[in-house]
Amino acid sequence: MKTLMICIALFSLAPAGAYAEEHASGKEPHHPHWGYKGEAGPKHWGDLEHDFVACKLGTQQSPVDIRKAQDGQLPAIGFNYTVSAAEIVNNGHSIQVNVVDAGSVKLMSGDFKLVQFHFHAPSEERIHGKSFPFNAHFVHRNEEGKLAVIAVLFKQSKEDNPALARIFEAMPTEVGGKVELKDGINPVDFFPSRQDYYAYTGSLTTPPCSEDVQWQVLKTPVPISRAQLKAFTKLYPMNARPVQPLNGRVVKGS
Repeated sequence: MKTLMICIALFSLAPAGAYAEEHASGKEPHHPHWGYKGEAGPKHWGDLEHDFVACKLGTQQSPVDIRKAQDGQLPAIGFNYTVSAAEIVNNGHSIQVNVVDAGSVKLMSGDFKLVQFHFHAPSEERIHGKSFPFNAHFVHRNEEGKLAVIAVLFKQSKEDNPALARIFEAMPTEVGGKVELKDGINPVDFFPSRQDYYAYTGSLTTPPCSEDVQWQVLKTPVPISRAQLKAFTKLYPMNARPVQPLNGRVVKGS
């Protein structure tokens, strides 16, 4: 546990890592001043704080509705995940899983180490206008501090998702709560067997909405049961940012 907290603290000091899709340090938030509705909702994020200005002025924002994709002849994502110690955190905006040494992925631009993953309901990404009930964002960082996110979509199923079951059975219900996941976790358990994907350049989907983030959205959804979805939405009924304009960006597909 001590090693876990040291690694998380070091990551939180890095310029890009400090904003890795919802405070990778896992620190307990104090009265979160942004949210998903009302005066603190997505329409107002850019006005809440100077550092959030990209949320309203950025031209490469995420998430997006993927309607047209060019054949990019993209290489397969190289998944090099391993079992890692993990800490589940209720950070006030989502349930987030911080990992220590869970391995990395190899993308066209190089290797990116997995730092954390978290969940949104409904899905932030849309495919041909279709929204999914749930999705997960796996946040990675390379040695230069640049970020890459792999999005996994979930479809409702009668059966529980075994990988999610371990998270949801242990997740803290109070904001700021933290739980160490015994026996660690292997991120590969969350991914579909078929890993075709869409790729584009975007941003973080939470403040400060920093850009120059590499996005990979897997095409094949994985299952989540109604009971599991209900367990998450009991804590976070809606924590998805609306889709943003592409502004001329090209989405490529594998």
